[in-house]
Amino acid sequence: MPKVTRDDVARLAGTSTAVVSYVVNNGPRPVAPATRERVLAAIEQLGYRPDSVAQAMASRRTNLIGLVLPDARQPFFAELAHTVEKAAFDKGRLVLIGNSDYDDDRELHYVRAFLGMQVSGLVLVSQGPSERAAQEIAARDVRVVLMHRQPNALSGDAVVLDDVQGAYLATRHLIEAHGLHRIHCLGGPPSTPELGDPVTDHVIGWRRAMDESGLATEGLVRGAPFNRFGAHAVARDLLAEADRPTALFCSTDDQAIGVLRAARELGLKVPDDLVVVGFDDIAEAAVAEVPLTTVTTDRAAMAQAAVDLALEREPAAPGEVRVRSFPARLVVRRSCGC
Repeated sequence: MPKVTRDDVARLAGTSTAVVSYVVNNGPRPVAPATRERVLAAIEQLGYRPDSVAQAMASRRTNLIGLVLPDARQPFFAELAHTVEKAAFDKGRLVLIGNSDYDDDRELHYVRAFLGMQVSGLVLVSQGPSERAAQEIAARDVRVVLMHRQPNALSGDAVVLDDVQGAYLATRHLIEAHGLHRIHCLGGPPSTPELGDPVTDHVIGWRRAMDESGLATEGLVRGAPFNRFGAHAVARDLLAEADRPTALFCSTDDQAIGVLRAARELGLKVPDDLVVVGFDDIAEAAVAEVPLTTVTTDRAAMAQAAVDLALEREPAAPGEVRVRSFPARLVVRRSCGC
């Protein structure tokens, strides 16, 4: 069968090929509702499928959004990717995903690859991009949206959570609702940036709540990998100490799940012997062996904001930065003693 063309659709709909293009691409010019219906009916009748490669060559943009994550194996980033993909789908876009594995060279590789594919926008979840990645991004006219973290090395739109406030709320809950005065904190590994990183902000929020209540923090912070496997090993050692914690604020839910496992292996009951609080509200937090008290936000709204910003047609003006900060909310479950 001969290939159906845009001319065929225009002829059947009784309109021009330009109008067919406006309907297919949802712009850039408006189309009257009646005309749009005729074009859509003709597309359906003829089985017309737009040539996405030709569209991309003509507009120098594809219907793709690039998404670079540190590690999609971690539940938080997997759920984040899913919400971004859904928001992009609702806009008629596809998402390409690359994992940097917290490595500058890998991150630069995906940034270059996605920009080279003429993506419509780039959503970057970065632990702190290298200067090379920052220079690569600055040289292009593609919208780059920083999500989850706003590294100092980059300028651009950002969609973030109020991480400091979230950790503060969780710690204040343990102090005020449960009367706990010696609350340990599980932070990130030594490589965690000192400023601007969400996990660093979680430690800052924990410390702020402790300081406001006149509670000691010296010696109560322990570094651990972000994932449950590394956190489990750290927690095994920490909970086996003679002066072990009786309350522990974890900077990620994945860490907290590793802590729950370590506590069970050591014969400690949560929350009777050990109070545990996490951060992120991953889906597993609600069905963990002890349902996890944690901090959440409207992740779907964050993803929608990131996609909307990434698809802005006009390039950002020099020095223009728009930050969308979403409020944190405490989700109280059994692991804190409630």
